[in-house]
Amino acid sequence: MTDTPAPQPYLLRKSDIAAMAGTDKTHFLNPNAKRVNKSLGDATGLTGLGIHLIEVQPGHQTTEHHLHHHEDEALYILEGHATARIGEEVYEVRAGDFIGYRKGGLAHSLKNTGTTVLKCLVIGERLPHDTGDYPDLGKRLYRNAGLPWALVPMEQIEELGGSVGKK
Repeated sequence: MTDTPAPQPYLLRKSDIAAMAGTDKTHFLNPNAKRVNKSLGDATGLTGLGIHLIEVQPGHQTTEHHLHHHEDEALYILEGHATARIGEEVYEVRAGDFIGYRKGGLAHSLKNTGTTVLKCLVIGERLPHDTGDYPDLGKRLYRNAGLPWALVPMEQIEELGGSVGKK
């Protein structure tokens, strides 16, 4: 007799989400980017979208300033106040505000500048590959399914021109 895992639910009730422990996460390139993450998408078996309920303490960032070349990303602020940096512009944002970060768009980051916990719903594609830039650090991240992630200094990237890559 084999024990089979319980199937993942399609529905998470408010009480289910409240009971989830969450995972403490610190961005690998930014020690001030700390959050508690509850992966609602994983809990319901989603594979093409990441949907996360995050909590960020005052003074902390959600991530390192970055952009995605291939994946769309968005966030909806549920509680709190923050400063959103999109490109080089800075915006004060609060509960009820929505930000859509389109693939190939401007670099973005969010910092809790309020005095209470910032709660957001973060949504992003989960493609088998993506390329991300960290402009403040001068680095590019390559992520491809089945391969280790590669972080490269931007000044070491050699762009190939001419007929390379054309069929």
